[in-house]
Amino acid sequence: MRAAFDRSFAEPPLTEHVSLQDFLAIRIGTDSYAIRLADITGLFADRPITRLPSADPAFLGIAGLRGAVVPVYDLGAFLGYPPGEARRWLLLVGGAALALAFEAFEGHLRLPQAALAAEVGQARSREFTQEVLHAVGSVRPIVQVAAIFQAIEQGTQRRGRSEES
Repeated sequence: MRAAFDRSFAEPPLTEHVSLQDFLAIRIGTDSYAIRLADITGLFADRPITRLPSADPAFLGIAGLRGAVVPVYDLGAFLGYPPGEARRWLLLVGGAALALAFEAFEGHLRLPQAALAAEVGQARSREFTQEVLHAVGSVRPIVQVAAIFQAIEQGTQRRGRSEES
């Protein structure tokens, strides 16, 4: 028995490796969402946004973040919410040099891959939320930041081509 006890310290521990993913928990209106932490490079509160005229209802203006002037878009507008003034928080989108504004930051979530699932049922905008996160007593649609960036880029290209005509 003593040999078995001693051998248990010599052997590597038997643990199952669980892949964890990090998310930000946010709220728009009364609805909860999640955003992959890997999709953003910064989170800012109460930054002034300089309003600029635009035909794009999602475009709020520009803001200075980390020494750069970046365009700011209303995340809620992409998810089907009416325009709102209470967009206190800004997410700086990684590698895109733009920010997404939203109402409330609810915290950080670190959950296993098993907590993710394909979205089923009704969502405000399935184009930008194709997965859900089962987190501590709630289900949060996961915002697809890359899809929003692509929609912004395509909208800018369309407007640019129509202005050249």
